[in-house]
Amino acid sequence: MATASTAATFRPSSVSASSELTHLRSPSKLPKFTPLPSARSRSSSSFSVSCTIAKDPAVVMADSEKIKAAGSDPTMWQRPDSFGRFGKFGGKYVPETLMHALSELETAFYSLATDEDFQRELAEILKDYVGRESPLYFAERLTEHYRRENGEGPLIYLKREDLNHTGAHKINNAVAQALLAKRLGKKRIIAETGAGQHGVATATVCARFGLQCIIYMGAQDMERQALNVFRMRLLGAEVRGVHSGTATLKDATSEAIRDWVTNVETTHYILGSVAGPHPYPMMVRDFHAVIGKETRKQAMEKWGGKPDVLVACVGGGSNAMGLFHEFVDDTEVRMIGVEAAGFGLDSGKHAATLTKGDVGVLNGAMSYLLQDDDGQIIEPHSISAGLDYPGVGPEHSFLKDVGRAEYFSVTDEEALEDSYGQTKEDIPYIGIIYKGIHPFAFSAKGSDLKDDNAHHDHESYYGDRDTESLVK
Repeated sequence: MATASTAATFRPSSVSASSELTHLRSPSKLPKFTPLPSARSRSSSSFSVSCTIAKDPAVVMADSEKIKAAGSDPTMWQRPDSFGRFGKFGGKYVPETLMHALSELETAFYSLATDEDFQRELAEILKDYVGRESPLYFAERLTEHYRRENGEGPLIYLKREDLNHTGAHKINNAVAQALLAKRLGKKRIIAETGAGQHGVATATVCARFGLQCIIYMGAQDMERQALNVFRMRLLGAEVRGVHSGTATLKDATSEAIRDWVTNVETTHYILGSVAGPHPYPMMVRDFHAVIGKETRKQAMEKWGGKPDVLVACVGGGSNAMGLFHEFVDDTEVRMIGVEAAGFGLDSGKHAATLTKGDVGVLNGAMSYLLQDDDGQIIEPHSISAGLDYPGVGPEHSFLKDVGRAEYFSVTDEEALEDSYGQTKEDIPYIGIIYKGIHPFAFSAKGSDLKDDNAHHDHESYYGDRDTESLVK
């Protein structure tokens, strides 16, 4: 059993330095970093119109392509650097109204890394309330199911994050950010949610700590995830439906940011993924890094070594980054992210951002996006609520470009076919874990995984959340 300090401790990188501000428009395609002339005369009240970014003169020289070409040692990478960038990705593309709040949040985050009282409280809650550590389970029948005719095939272990309180990994980050908000003296919490799991986790921790809770959720996702909407309201949260745009996660995130701009003095935004402006990609990753830390420890206990392959689904990418972060420096460990290919990569109806996207800015950070030639966001699609996001965390974009992680995609049909197969194997409930099923379907498609690899699939959600979609 991991010690409490191991489960809770996070180690952020160095504190950001102050920087000059330059104005850019967002969202837009940005194949090159080209600042526009100063626009201080423009209004910054609309998040979608103008924004500010911390200007880093070294961005062009330190982009991911040059890091890859140089064959740089991962242990030397800054993830992120002092400007909140992963190579050329990340940054702070936000209204000036939010710059102080982000700086305050970053300062608090770093200070709590060495705060023994905070670390002790977080460790106790993760252990006694969340239920960590989550099991690393050998899926014997699933391993046999995917064994090839020649007898070769990977040994499959499942990191059962679906067994956490509220049924997902999301509670790790929600608990930590709620504690952080209390330290900042902010009693009003807002959050976005797609699949509903981050909303449920946020509503749960707000009920636990006596905080006001407002959840923004796309109207389409509310219909698909009616049970989670009921759970959030039962916990005392106000769920606000978002009908603009595609009425999914992207629009819920934009609406939450608008709320934060308006109520920044009294409100903390518990962003649920490794996306958004710095320090969120770093902070959410570090609060989820307990997943990878436990996996390393449990692997040593079970077979005396590290996993050969890590596989996780990627929407925004929080569960995958929580798993990958611990192993980035271990270059012998393959890291595979699986995106939602929807109706197919050539259909125009998918959410395979890293496979088919271009570099641009969305929700406060530079990353790969699904966008047209004019830089307008293309509506994503996935049968899985939460994977239909047109962007991805900036660190995933960086890991893709430097070649440290691999990203593949799985269609709705492939995920559905494998969800039925999974119910006959090791998952005891209904097994329709779409955010978890995409990695299983990737395994079934026939990858180049070697014989007897310790192949680690990451279960991030419990099965009942997508039951209604399957029935339809």
